[in-house]
Amino acid sequence: MSRDIDYGNLMHDAMRGLIRKVLQDVEDKGLPGNHHFFITFDTAHPDAELADWLSDRYPGEMTVVMQHWYDNLKVTDEGFSVTLNFGDAPEPLYIPYDSIRTFVDPSVEFGLRFEQQEPEDEEAEEIEEAPMIEDAQETAAEKAAAKDAEIVSLDSFRK
Repeated sequence: MSRDIDYGNLMHDAMRGLIRKVLQDVEDKGLPGNHHFFITFDTAHPDAELADWLSDRYPGEMTVVMQHWYDNLKVTDEGFSVTLNFGDAPEPLYIPYDSIRTFVDPSVEFGLRFEQQEPEDEEAEEIEEAPMIEDAQETAAEKAAAKDAEIVSLDSFRK
């Protein structure tokens, strides 16, 4: 019986480990310099925790920005919790690493994108562009959009 090395899942695990290490450093020391993050995640993930009004507004995915104001960042092996400001309303979130679809730090033109797969289908789906939060974070998103971040896609490593 032969088996294959699952490089796609190994790469996903390694990239999520990188995100965990980056966030752990931010939890310990704060955001250095101009670094900031755009994190798109699956709001329907069974372990994601967010206010009902946010999950109603963003039923599939949403993008959050960690830049000028964030609080209570706690990093674990499975995910992270953080309080973000949504139109002057602080809201706690819990984002599991395996719910993350994109992680971008536009200050250094770095980005990761996780291809989504249906369990019964081995072909990766294209990810639709995520909606941005409509508040002060939108301005930061527009600034970042002016820069082209290099997105690493696993499809380039697949046969």
